[in-house]
Amino acid sequence: MIERSKEISTLRTLLRRHRVVGLIGARQVGKTTLARSLAQAWPGRVEYFDLENPEDQARLADPLLALKPLRGLVVIDEIQRIPNLFPVLRVLADRPQRPARFLVLGSASPELLRQSSESLAGRIVYHEVGGFSLEEVGVANQSRLWIRGGLPRSFLARSAAESHEWRQGFIRTFLERDMSQLGFRINATAMRRFWTMLAHYHGQIWNASEFARSFGVADTTVRDYLDRLTSAMVVRQLPPWHENVAKRQVKSPKVYIADSGLLHTLLNLRIQADVEAHPKVGASWEGWVLEQVIRRLNADRQECFFWATHGGAELDLLVVRGRIRCGFEAKRTVAPSFTASMRHALQDLRLDRMDVIHAGDRTFALADRVRAVAACRLLEDLGPL
Repeated sequence: MIERSKEISTLRTLLRRHRVVGLIGARQVGKTTLARSLAQAWPGRVEYFDLENPEDQARLADPLLALKPLRGLVVIDEIQRIPNLFPVLRVLADRPQRPARFLVLGSASPELLRQSSESLAGRIVYHEVGGFSLEEVGVANQSRLWIRGGLPRSFLARSAAESHEWRQGFIRTFLERDMSQLGFRINATAMRRFWTMLAHYHGQIWNASEFARSFGVADTTVRDYLDRLTSAMVVRQLPPWHENVAKRQVKSPKVYIADSGLLHTLLNLRIQADVEAHPKVGASWEGWVLEQVIRRLNADRQECFFWATHGGAELDLLVVRGRIRCGFEAKRTVAPSFTASMRHALQDLRLDRMDVIHAGDRTFALADRVRAVAACRLLEDLGPL
């Protein structure tokens, strides 16, 4: 059992401050387990509704009648299955005494759960949860986390074969059942082809025309596919940063499969030796490292970018928080060096600092405001923004 005390503490704090808290994340990242752990330690009364359970759906046939008398903490799991709950929650959240706090769980982004933004504007705050992070499993399990990914049942499987088998089943079920439950009416076979093709472009700049030619459809169609997987939180789009410099800058996002374990399964890589022999090993490691950096810094999606120019200068990750700008590069090498691309990024973006995450075992200075940070020392040496 992996303790997720930091996530539980964050949820507890948010529930003290806000009337409604939305816990969002992809399928099988552990949202329900987190909510139940929080409920067990909650000091007052707790009522739990799982909207994948027909009995709980029946209890909420008249939601205002069912929810109005409740006190304490009310947890509603998979809320996207009954969208008409959001107007009811607005009414209940506006009561003057506020007898209940609501924790709602959803397997989609806030943009997809548009009912909540329309009905609960100013009343709800979202907290996004991912799979296990390096901070939760420990540096000793770094390789296992990279190869298997952070989805709890994949990471905790008894063997590599069992983990790969579970991920295969997850992908199939996600495409055939979960996507339709999220309101997406897309052929599962076509989406599997698209998702697999996207895995081969992991860590690259999005090119809609190239994908459209491969599928024989319009650019807008493949863009819609990408946005739907992003809304389901199984793909991350890293938007480009535009700086006022006299250089032509890339304006398309970078795309990553959000979970490294799912990436490896889409590429049919079963064990670590398969991953390390594959041409995408560098991109896989880069995406995994950047995800750990984002998690470690508690960075919101709105704070994370990449930067690139058509002249070849590039920065893997730019985190902007207020007036602070920090850059991050991921290099799967034990001897990173300070490159011309890094120098351009440091100067053009006016970075406060740059960290180059590498595969060695030492952290050391590369240049003024530039450090080489060992991935195995990420938890100790990656300072706050």
